[in-house]
Amino acid sequence: MSQERPDPDALLKRVQAEEVRQSEGRLKVFFGANPGVGKTYAMLEAAHEQRRDGVDVVIGVVETHGRAETEALVTGLEVVPRRVVEYRGTVLQEFDLDAALVRRPTLILIDELAHTNAPGLRHAKRWQDVQELLKAGITVYTTVNVQHLESLNDVVAQITAVRVRETVPDSMLERADDVELIDLPPDDLLQRLKDGKVYVPEQIQHAVKNFFTKGNLIALRELALRRTAERVDQQMEVYRRDHAVVRTWPAAETIMVCVNMKSRGPRLIRVARQMAADLHAKWIAVYVQIPRHLRLPQVERDRLVQTLRLAEQLGAETVTLTGDNVAQELLSYARRRNATKIVVGKPVRSPWKEWIFGSVVSELIHQSGEIDIYVITGEAGEGQPLIRRSLRRTSDRSGYAQASLGIVIATAVAWSMFPYFAPANLIMMYLIAVIVVAIRSGRGPSVLASVLSVACFDFFFVPPYFSFAVSDIQYLLTFGVMLVVALVISNLAVRIRQQAELARDREKRTGVLYAMTRDLATHRGAGTLAHLASKHLREVFDSQVAVFLANSEKRLELQRGEQLYFEFDPKEAGVAQWVFEHNERAGLGTDTLPGASALYTPLVGSAGAIGVVAVRPTDSIELLDPDRLHLLESLVNQVALAIERTRLSEEAQQAHVRVETERMRNAILSSVSHDLRTPLATITGAASSLAEEQGILDHAARRELSRSIYREADRLDRLLKNLLDMMRIEAGAVRLSKEWHPVDEVVGAALTRLEGRLRDHSFNTTFPIDLPLVLVDGVLLEQVVINLVENAAKYAPPGSAIDLTASVSDSDVVVEIADRGPGIPVGEEARIFDKFYRGKFAREGGVGLGLTICRGIVEAHGGRIWAENRRGGGGVFRFTIPLLEQQPSVEAERAEPKPA
Repeated sequence: MSQERPDPDALLKRVQAEEVRQSEGRLKVFFGANPGVGKTYAMLEAAHEQRRDGVDVVIGVVETHGRAETEALVTGLEVVPRRVVEYRGTVLQEFDLDAALVRRPTLILIDELAHTNAPGLRHAKRWQDVQELLKAGITVYTTVNVQHLESLNDVVAQITAVRVRETVPDSMLERADDVELIDLPPDDLLQRLKDGKVYVPEQIQHAVKNFFTKGNLIALRELALRRTAERVDQQMEVYRRDHAVVRTWPAAETIMVCVNMKSRGPRLIRVARQMAADLHAKWIAVYVQIPRHLRLPQVERDRLVQTLRLAEQLGAETVTLTGDNVAQELLSYARRRNATKIVVGKPVRSPWKEWIFGSVVSELIHQSGEIDIYVITGEAGEGQPLIRRSLRRTSDRSGYAQASLGIVIATAVAWSMFPYFAPANLIMMYLIAVIVVAIRSGRGPSVLASVLSVACFDFFFVPPYFSFAVSDIQYLLTFGVMLVVALVISNLAVRIRQQAELARDREKRTGVLYAMTRDLATHRGAGTLAHLASKHLREVFDSQVAVFLANSEKRLELQRGEQLYFEFDPKEAGVAQWVFEHNERAGLGTDTLPGASALYTPLVGSAGAIGVVAVRPTDSIELLDPDRLHLLESLVNQVALAIERTRLSEEAQQAHVRVETERMRNAILSSVSHDLRTPLATITGAASSLAEEQGILDHAARRELSRSIYREADRLDRLLKNLLDMMRIEAGAVRLSKEWHPVDEVVGAALTRLEGRLRDHSFNTTFPIDLPLVLVDGVLLEQVVINLVENAAKYAPPGSAIDLTASVSDSDVVVEIADRGPGIPVGEEARIFDKFYRGKFAREGGVGLGLTICRGIVEAHGGRIWAENRRGGGGVFRFTIPLLEQQPSVEAERAEPKPA
């Protein structure tokens, strides 16, 4: 095996990627073509093997579908309890992700990767649960059928006439560390179906008549086998790249056809296409752009465009390479792509030209090694025009004038040096002039400069002077060497110039891609991205640009761009819609609807076309250049990915809002329904007793029942008031009516309203005599005190004391309510202020809004509120009210602190 040193940069990237993967769990996918082939059975068998090896294995979710042999394998494995979810009156049992993360096994089994979770769970899809498990370092075994892969959704629908709704991104299969194909011949699967080993008996006939036809099973089996083979091929390519294997491994046939600007290109394409079809191989059409191709006439460049377009239409991958040595570039790329066969055209040069200038075909044959070379003859008569070429001017007249002027200047400098330097040094002046001319003016003027430099050197500096005659025959060798050196130097200088032009072109392309990628990555919204795409494409291609995006009804809508007759010419709009529906390029310069005024290219995302980009160039020939078309394709792909990303982000945000809304709705219903039912039941019972048993109940009993009705009605009033207050606070509808109030008076008013609630507790208040007034909304601050004191009474045991103190700290008044209850769970000090949070040790029910309302009111006053555990047991709630520097001039009375 021939190996070279691996590319250090590529190896470093690979190592870094492996380091990231090391921190995550491994993913193994049991992949099948159809239900019933035995994926779950194989997964359970593998799990038992791992368990026998001492691995901690649990079942997250496994669907046995009533199959006895599958259920038998579940026995002996620990199962994570399912999470029960109620949805629209139906009780669903779903995988409990949180329980699995708490259990944290080494290996977990997750069946049916494409399953859609019930609304209200953390993730909408089961494959998202698997991603979270992998990030937590847990290895996952899972199962999936080929029809659930997102990229094959349309193909499967076309084969089976059934649209699969539950799909998995292809990235999940690509991310898998191991994919095991579970295969079963169609006849065996149909027999299993008839034996009742796939579906229950009442579903068998329906399945056989619809999805489980033999033709469907064969087609899906081929899809699964091909996808698995593609993955194996990718693994082989990764290994070859990581180990720098330069030899071709003919594990699968890959044909590479080499084309250029000659007329036999279409024939080579057709031959390669036939070979690929016969061998069931993938094929690549490759063109190597060398510097001199930049000077070829437009007719030949157009011929190349048509050749590469033909290759794409016939299913080839087209690639454009750049370099000086065509054979070396072709062989290097062929080995990178593991090509087994190279198809080239037969040389049309005469033998003596091949012997002098060399032949690409000869180099390929001698250097190809294990790669087969197929040399294809052209059509009759096609070679003759290619041999005879007329000379073409590659530089304008000014270049030749500059060459002549350069030699005149070099002669003048050499003439001034002539008395003091040897002739060899004078020759250097001419060589410098030749280099300058070659760099500035090109090949033709540099050749002229080379000839003129020899002539001037002979005329001015070789005796006899001012004559082309030569007295010493040795000077003839000098002239010959001087001419050859001048020509070689000029040729090298011209080549460097051309390479610099190619480098600038590549740099420009890279800069365009970078600028667009940067802008697309830093902006959001489909409309904004469409505007940016139009701007960049217009600048790069000197064209009018329009971006169409599909709406929910799969109809295109113009997002951004100049008017390209789309709005009032139905033909142009029809072209865009055709491109969107067929996911193919059409319009200007194509074989589909070529009469259109613009080139229409589909915006293709991971799930199919999402829109169309239309480009109407000023110069259509320039746009149809292969490099320009590839650049357009690259930019359009970037736009499609950016738009799809922002749409997915918006969908994820909407899904999160829906989940949060559902969670909030469930929390409100759960909390409010219980707290409404309890007082309503008490009121209903007491009222019915008063109504039905008036003659039986004595006065004391009727009074107690009336008090019960009053208490529960008051409780209902507080509940509804809290809900309304919370809604006002969240809506920002709280309006403060601030006045100067003594804190003790606000507290006193609150305690008066709580007199009945505090009958089982002693209440102590402490206020300093010089406590300043506060500018607050007295009603709202009173509500804060009521909620905090009620909360303390709810948790503090009967007979215990509740303490309320106020003090001045810096520029705030601090109010503190302390109790001797169970305290606050560690780590929950901030959460207790969240909506619907309720502690575990409350002696009475509640909705869980009181503390949230306190926080909203206090923060509206510019203060803050927090909770701590009290030394010696219990909890302490503190809130602050900001003090103003200027106090009103009133004489405030203060009472001595007394126990309440």
